[in-house]
Amino acid sequence: MIILIGKNRQLHTPMYFFLAHLSFVDTCYSSVIVPQMLAVLWDQGAAISQARCAAQFFFFTFFASIDCYLLAIMAYDRYVAVCQPLLYATVVTERVRWGLVAGAYVAGFASAFVRTVTAFTLSFCGNNEIDFIFCDLPPLLKLTCGDSFTQEVVIIVFATFVMPACVLVILVSYLFIIVAIMQIRSAGGRAKTFSTCASHLTAVSLFFGTLIFMYLRDNSGQSSEEDRVVSVLYTVVTPMLNPLIYSLRNKEVKEAVMKALSRSRASGRP
Repeated sequence: MIILIGKNRQLHTPMYFFLAHLSFVDTCYSSVIVPQMLAVLWDQGAAISQARCAAQFFFFTFFASIDCYLLAIMAYDRYVAVCQPLLYATVVTERVRWGLVAGAYVAGFASAFVRTVTAFTLSFCGNNEIDFIFCDLPPLLKLTCGDSFTQEVVIIVFATFVMPACVLVILVSYLFIIVAIMQIRSAGGRAKTFSTCASHLTAVSLFFGTLIFMYLRDNSGQSSEEDRVVSVLYTVVTPMLNPLIYSLRNKEVKEAVMKALSRSRASGRP
């Protein structure tokens, strides 16, 4: 997706600018987790130092937070495109695009830094075995002992700020989008307008659905096996599906793919 967007001028629009960054973050997001996950699955467990565990937790939280912010930014972009089409070019300028993306990276770093420092100043006891496939927050909290109320409050506050804040932006944006679509008289016009948002809405549902299930629920009585399955969904499956969602459900991307394939075939002919 990154190469396709970079080479095709037709895709040099704000929506695809944000999509290129989302693809980059998804790649980094999975790359932080997959090597450790494969090692655990291959050896039925793997040793990891506390420093490596903290680094993995930081980068995982960093890229996951940016993913949340980018999906919220893309929802705002769709709101402006649908509800204020005549002002779109003046509202979502290149400067605004870079400012929003830079803000997402800075906010992601701040969230990851605070959560990592807070999580790894907790007191751990017992055999220090993480019953999971990578260093994530729920299994780490199960290893804590002593008074960890303050640290847990800080972690929960940041978690409940990032996710619900992004979900709120997305919900409000799509509420205005739905109202605008309902005001279109022709059924064809409504379907065409909604199709521009379908890919993003699918990606949002997959990503936030699994995250909410994992983090904003009561963990008592839940099996570690169930948590592991859900973690694979939001760390591996969802980032892998995002390019397919945006390519298979988007006419412009499909046309760009076909053009790229036809060019490669033509260049390969003698």
